[in-house]
Amino acid sequence: MEYLLPEDSEYSDRAHHKHARQQVTVPMHTPDDDTFTEQEIQAVLETFDPRKAPGEDALNSEVLLCAFRSFPILFTQIYNDCLRKGLFPKQWKQSIVLSIVKPGKEGINEASKYRPISLLKAGGKVLEKLLIDRINHHLHSNSLLNKNHFEFLPQKSTVDAALAAEEFAQAQLQQKNLVIIISLDVKAAFDTAWWPSILRNLRDLRCPRNLYNLTRSYFSDRVAIFHANTHTVERKVSMGCPQGSCCGPGFWNVLYNALLNLEFSNHTKIIAFADDLAILTHGKKLSEAEV
Repeated sequence: MEYLLPEDSEYSDRAHHKHARQQVTVPMHTPDDDTFTEQEIQAVLETFDPRKAPGEDALNSEVLLCAFRSFPILFTQIYNDCLRKGLFPKQWKQSIVLSIVKPGKEGINEASKYRPISLLKAGGKVLEKLLIDRINHHLHSNSLLNKNHFEFLPQKSTVDAALAAEEFAQAQLQQKNLVIIISLDVKAAFDTAWWPSILRNLRDLRCPRNLYNLTRSYFSDRVAIFHANTHTVERKVSMGCPQGSCCGPGFWNVLYNALLNLEFSNHTKIIAFADDLAILTHGKKLSEAEV
């Protein structure tokens, strides 16, 4: 659990870390987003697969959808109270962690062979989906996401990322230029995504105030529970995007967006796909391409 869910410690903070932590606590003054509608909540519930493993409360989305159809006004009021108060209920922040062996690493006797999958309560997953859908709508409708990110976005795939890299390389090779491609794979990227950085980027992207406050609450008091035979381990979660959550991919895009927007030399292009990053440069000489 210590390996799969590392702890965010303030003791190793440098000046920019301390500044980021302080910055995200300052109240937002952007306009609030609209309240959730009954139709919106029902549409979210209908996207869930009831065959997927439920969270600790053993309720799947089919049961929740039936309850919603009986009490739509009550459900809508609950979720809108969460949005209005900026509070993600604590009981929805608990997850059951399953350790899944990564393909090809079955024979390795190390903790790195496992991928932690979080089983979350259906009620909380609905609120997650409502939240990240609204944030994504804000980002896409205002064209705030960098176009060089090709994962977790509608109608983009790894093929598009490969074609973008090929287009860059071919154009330079036709001009007799050298092309250098550096591939980076961030280790345990989703499990170590730093919450203050995500929140700071949401501020920079002018996230609506009530969505930002609800996100801040989501990134607090999270607990993961791991069962192994007769042993149970409970651990506080202080960083990372839970694998299996609805918010994880969207928050990862927010986190990576700042990296893609960094200013590089005019002969450099960065292409991202999930946590994989390709840096491409060109030049007439090797020394020029390396600069």
